[in-house]
Amino acid sequence: MPVEIIEPLPLDAFFRPDHWPQGTGALMTTRVGGTSLAPFDSLNLKAQTADPPDQIAVAANRRRFATTLGATPVFLDQVHGTRVVRLTPEHASPDAAVEQADASITTVPGIACTVMVADCLPVLFATRDGRAVGAAHAGWRGLANGVLEATVDAIRAAVPVAAGDIVAWLGASIGPAKFEVGADVLAAFHDAEARHFTPAPAQGGVPKWLADLPALAEGRLRRLGLTEVSGCGLCTVSDASRFFSYRRDRVTGRLAAAAWMVVA
Repeated sequence: MPVEIIEPLPLDAFFRPDHWPQGTGALMTTRVGGTSLAPFDSLNLKAQTADPPDQIAVAANRRRFATTLGATPVFLDQVHGTRVVRLTPEHASPDAAVEQADASITTVPGIACTVMVADCLPVLFATRDGRAVGAAHAGWRGLANGVLEATVDAIRAAVPVAAGDIVAWLGASIGPAKFEVGADVLAAFHDAEARHFTPAPAQGGVPKWLADLPALAEGRLRRLGLTEVSGCGLCTVSDASRFFSYRRDRVTGRLAAAAWMVVA
């Protein structure tokens, strides 16, 4: 039986932080470089339907994603919560159950902490000494309820490091010019975070605001004691050629962001 040769993704199918701790890796995908058909074209990493061709395409896309990482991505059943899973080799087994969580961390090389997004903010973590990595899915609900705090706590419980010895990178998400929200979202955050909300024109007399999701995340990380927080500054809604966006398209695919420890 011939061995399947899986090519890595082309360079325009992903991007990385400019600086990242030695011995670890991090990247986020774009929507290009895969095999899925419209409206999930082309590098969709989440099966959206029960249609067999869609399932086959996602499986092929995930194999190319894993080859590019040089690690086994562990996907989560994301529910906009705050649960963090510590990944072990058992989680990387093909027969492992998918954990319901919105963040993961690991101290095991070759396992990629992975989150999927289509406007929500992916946040990747690594310790400066390369002993642990993590990934969090931060929509506004998870962010307001503490998913980033929970992820940092989980990393610090796994390895004895100060918060300042953890670095974070914010991937592409809905940008501050596109994230229009109501009073419920504003009320979910602390009063001190209101500066990251800009009044928008009311609709039918209902007040609206434009929320800066990356700024909200960075503020929380810095209050935890992280001193190195960087981001790509890219908006998923504004760039249809490179990014899936639920707010823009409703029916759409999913991008992925992953952090992993390199196998020596």
